[in-house]
Amino acid sequence: MTGLAPHGHLERYYKDSATRQTEVDAMFDDSARYYDAVTQWMSFGSGSWYRRDALRRAGISAGAAVLDTGAGTGAVTLPLQDITGPDGFVVALDPSAGMLTEGRLRGVKQQVRGVGERLPFPDDTFDFVTMGYALRHVGDLATAFAEYRRVLKPGGKVVLLEITRPQNQLGLLLLKGYMRYLVPSIAGVFSRNTTVRTVMEYYWDTIEACVPPESVLAALGDAGFPEPNRHRVLGIFSEYSAIK
Repeated sequence: MTGLAPHGHLERYYKDSATRQTEVDAMFDDSARYYDAVTQWMSFGSGSWYRRDALRRAGISAGAAVLDTGAGTGAVTLPLQDITGPDGFVVALDPSAGMLTEGRLRGVKQQVRGVGERLPFPDDTFDFVTMGYALRHVGDLATAFAEYRRVLKPGGKVVLLEITRPQNQLGLLLLKGYMRYLVPSIAGVFSRNTTVRTVMEYYWDTIEACVPPESVLAALGDAGFPEPNRHRVLGIFSEYSAIK
């Protein structure tokens, strides 16, 4: 496999690829206490419902063992805990200590600090590997997908939720105006935290610069997942899935 970054170098947010992880982690650490509130009102409260519905549609059920990568404050981990129930096993993995701390305060039970490209788990451990809106933040899609496949049990499934820039030019302009300018401005004013504004600008800039869905599907295929699939919702929500 050859490496595939989810987007090109974004000079405003980090100096180079060598410092990207450290500098991005620092942004999320500094904004962690405000992150949930901003993303909740940004989605008009619909985010929680959509994530839970998407996870159920993906086939996740009671008793499953799930690794939630790029878990952040637990927006996907918490519904996973509810869905899998007392007999399930859910682990949240994220490189940001600040985001993991917020997740723990919200009720995330099992946490590991780390990145998707180097998973600290044995082969064939999980029934599902999930990721919610963090695909754009990994350093190398090819390496991360190979790791996801390694830790999945035979027959296990990877489920990746992501936001994709609209193909329609008007839709792109409207979404960009909202997410790149309005949301960061309001978030910065109400949080009184300049890093929150920067993180929300970074949120959109990585969406706009992200490789197209075809490249994501190709990377999953190259990592050994046969017939990866993408399901679209409202034209901007991409649900990628593939089975080991």
